[in-house]
Amino acid sequence: MNFIKHLKISLVRHESVSTKMKINKMADIISCHDETSYARAAECLTNGQVIAVPTDTIYGLACSANCPDAIKKLYTIKGRDSVKPVAICVTYVPDVRKWGQAEHLSDNLLHSLLPGPVTVVLEKTKHLNNPYLNPHTTKIGIRIPNHNFMNKVTKLFDRPVALTSANFSNEPSTLSVKEFEHLYSNLGAVFDGGVLSHGLEQNRTGSTVIDLSKVGHYNIIRRGISYDRIIRILHSHGLKSTE
Repeated sequence: MNFIKHLKISLVRHESVSTKMKINKMADIISCHDETSYARAAECLTNGQVIAVPTDTIYGLACSANCPDAIKKLYTIKGRDSVKPVAICVTYVPDVRKWGQAEHLSDNLLHSLLPGPVTVVLEKTKHLNNPYLNPHTTKIGIRIPNHNFMNKVTKLFDRPVALTSANFSNEPSTLSVKEFEHLYSNLGAVFDGGVLSHGLEQNRTGSTVIDLSKVGHYNIIRRGISYDRIIRILHSHGLKSTE
């Protein structure tokens, strides 16, 4: 066998091995319609992994909120400065009160806002004790997505789930799993819920983010996709803008 022929064979073998290694590193893509998907997602969270999940707005990256290593991994994957806060995802309105200081907010108001495409920002309670979770602020954004998959996952996991958009920092938010393929190798699993928000570009803005930490007042941090509805609800409950 001459040298050139031997070299070609070696290169083909090397390319084949490299391809297999890349495939092995890729996250599993799991349909949210799979009966085991909820349990698999909760297991990933329990194991400190970062996973990609659908919500009622855009795709998100999720991990256990009170796991320091998971939060550090989440920021690394995002290429995100820790100054930028991360929200948490919970199942029920009483969970909002456990993780955020909401004594001044009525159940009626919270049930009017949640579940849905809104993030409520409150002061953290002592139960959120991860020093790496939003270390530069005393506040936390809390979501209850109106999404069957996420609700079942958070119910099974039974702890707060840190949630941020599935993209590199400063990239557009994503509405399908294909749009963040470049993140797959860093994830424990990707849960495919199809195209979200009807694929509409204007819905990439994600949830409406409102700061309700000040008694009797609100501050819109991000308008998001449900801004008009949220403003009507806040005004109907007598809250005033801080602007």
